[in-house]
Amino acid sequence: MDNTDAPVRFDTKIAVLLRDDLAVWQRLNVTAFLVSGLGSRVPELIGEPYEDADGTAYLPMFRQPVMVFEADKETLTKAHTRAVARDADLAVFTSDLFATGNDRDNRAAVRAVGRDSLDLVGMAVHGPKNGVDKIVKGARMHR
Repeated sequence: MDNTDAPVRFDTKIAVLLRDDLAVWQRLNVTAFLVSGLGSRVPELIGEPYEDADGTAYLPMFRQPVMVFEADKETLTKAHTRAVARDADLAVFTSDLFATGNDRDNRAAVRAVGRDSLDLVGMAVHGPKNGVDKIVKGARMHR
């Protein structure tokens, strides 16, 4: 029996959590930056390259959906604390990164602030589904 039509179930989850007071352009920018970190940290998240019917090649993307959530600053800070405690695959974006223009300055801006003092505006996390659900507890699906 061919099971190619059966839904694919993943035992892991990719979640992006954004602070709910960001402008739309900031939400999109932060999401793009955050998920790029997960692909480099966990290469098995990346699927095979795409190709259209004419043979044009396209880059591979994540093999599984990315769930995007939003929350207030306090909930985001709690989620970050839980992710660090679980040693989850984690990417962060702080408010300071809106003022920088390159990767070197981005890393320096994060390095300049202690973990508990980061002004987080977003984070991306990957891990077992139940663990990620516990990390983003209190957040709501992005609207």
